[in-house]
Amino acid sequence: MIRFKNKIPQNKQAWLEEIAKAYIDAYKAIPFGIFVDHEINPENLFHLAPSVCLKFRGIQNTKKNLKKATDAALASHLATEQIVSDLFDIPQMAFAFAYVTSHYGLGLIDQATSTELLDYIENNLEALLDLTNRKTK
Repeated sequence: MIRFKNKIPQNKQAWLEEIAKAYIDAYKAIPFGIFVDHEINPENLFHLAPSVCLKFRGIQNTKKNLKKATDAALASHLATEQIVSDLFDIPQMAFAFAYVTSHYGLGLIDQATSTELLDYIENNLEALLDLTNRKTK
């Protein structure tokens, strides 16, 4: 089990609010994409979700921890993108999916919790968009 400093949200609404904050945190990195030799834009912001997961949980950003989170996020994304089709075209939803599955990959939440959270986020997508759009416009 990975040790973490910052508590995991205790309910679905708290998760939604944390994901919005995490998305905004990642969004702030867009101007710095040129320095990492990779263009960062809202459409590919989900690639930053594993790193932001480590940051928000207070987990040491080691290669091993980042690999666990990234492998889970990207494998889940690839396995799911045809099923959800247009849903991943919404940058906030793609990011939320990667953020939640990063927690799963690190063993911080189980598969049932991950599924419940993602269903909740999808059903409350307008609230997520509202929270993130106010801070990114």
